[in-house]
Amino acid sequence: MVIIRIIDLWKNYGEDGSGAPALCGTNLDIHKGEIIALFGKSGSGKSTLFNLIAGLDRPTKGRIEVEGRDLEDLGEKGRTLLRRTKLGFIFQFFNLLPTLTAFENVFLSLELADRSKPELALKALRDVGLEGKEQRFPNELSGGEQQRVAIARAIVKNPSIILADEPTGNLDTSTGNQILDLLTRSCRESGTTLMMATHSPLTCHYATRILRMVDGVITEETSCEEISH
Repeated sequence: MVIIRIIDLWKNYGEDGSGAPALCGTNLDIHKGEIIALFGKSGSGKSTLFNLIAGLDRPTKGRIEVEGRDLEDLGEKGRTLLRRTKLGFIFQFFNLLPTLTAFENVFLSLELADRSKPELALKALRDVGLEGKEQRFPNELSGGEQQRVAIARAIVKNPSIILADEPTGNLDTSTGNQILDLLTRSCRESGTTLMMATHSPLTCHYATRILRMVDGVITEETSCEEISH
């Protein structure tokens, strides 16, 4: 089953859309349950692609379908609902709300999805190894623990898709491996489709499919070895 379909996708920046293209006619089918590693240097278009898939930005040309629905047809309200119920997000700098505890950060994701069940937030934190740290604030947690909270926040609503933008970029190698193992294992067990934008070679070892983006164009790679060239 194709869960994300990208058809002739272009994105030009600039007030009139005449600036340099960040995406250049991208076509891509992503199937349910795939774990994608999308490699590319900073400025290659990875974050632009994620923003378009999430409906946070709109393409200059082309279209994106999520679970068979054209994002453009959903309208602003429909795209917001999609983000709250179907998509999970994980970021390099965690993006936790500093005034909320670990539990509250995760529970907020449920509230936005209209599923206010505290037991689900507690289970998600337990599943990522943070039992006993639910009432700690982000500044009381290590970087790895903060990223675990971010994973719990993403998985708690059982999304169809998780978009992870440089999820290990702010972590040391050992912690990064732990986070990748935890994240990919969780997605495999739940059948969640995972897209990870990255420049870390670590990531390809956890992926079922490896893509490379250069100057707004996506190509498919066959092995981890190709990424290092």
